Formats: sequence, C-alpha cells, structure tokens
Amino acid sequence: MNFPDELRYRHTHEWCLLADDGTVAIGITQHAQSELGDVVYVELPDIGTAFKAGDAAVVIESVKAAADVFAPISGSVVARNDDLTDHPELINEAPYGKGWLYRLQPDNASELDALMSADDYRQSLDNADTP
Repeated sequence: MNFPDELRYRHTHEWCLLADDGTVAIGITQHAQSELGDVVYVELPDIGTAFKAGDAAVVIESVKAAADVFAPISGSVVARNDDLTDHPELINEAPYGKGWLYRLQPDNASELDALMSADDYRQSLDNADTP
C-alpha cells in the first residue's frame, strides 16, 4: 500500500498535509478506504467548525459500513472538498489527491509532530496484523 512520506498519520487512519499557507489538508489513508470498500456518501463539516484532536469530524458511508473520521489535530475548518458530494468515489480512487476531505487552520501546528511518519504508520498496520 501507498503511504506518502510527506504526510503525517493518525492511528485512526487519517492523514495530514501541512500546506505552505499554514493550513492542513486531511483525508483518510489508502488502507482505510480499502477497508471501507466503495464509498457512497460523505458528510463533511461546515466551514468554521472547530475541532479538538480526536473529535469526530466526518462521516463516510460505504457499501460495507458507516465510519467516523476523526480530526487528527485541533483547528477550524477553512475549506471542504465539496466535489465529494456528487463523487464520493474519489476517496477510493485518489485518497491522497482528489479524495481529500477538508482543510483546517490549526490551533497549534506543533500537534502535527505528535502524529506518525509514513514508516511508523506502516509499522502500526503490520503490528495490528500480527496475532
């Protein structure tokens, strides 16, 4: 599976990308979308909504289940991917690209330092598979 090195990861399978403007794009990992199966609906947060790290921020419904997506860091929503309203399958097709979910203005960008690197995230998945 693909886990880009420039991203930071949360144990609940979200990724973060710090942009040059200081905002943070958030989505779910290739592993998470694979586990969900075909995504059929996404409920995105409203712009201006504030989250603390760990708050449920998005609901994704797939042919298999509905799942919460958690805010990996604290901040306020400054953008959302409204393309997902009509094309939720973008999450399956391009989880690190056109399938991004929303952008936060972080309360404290240093919270990103507490998230996992790609190698750490990959290792956490390997450990989860070990009986």
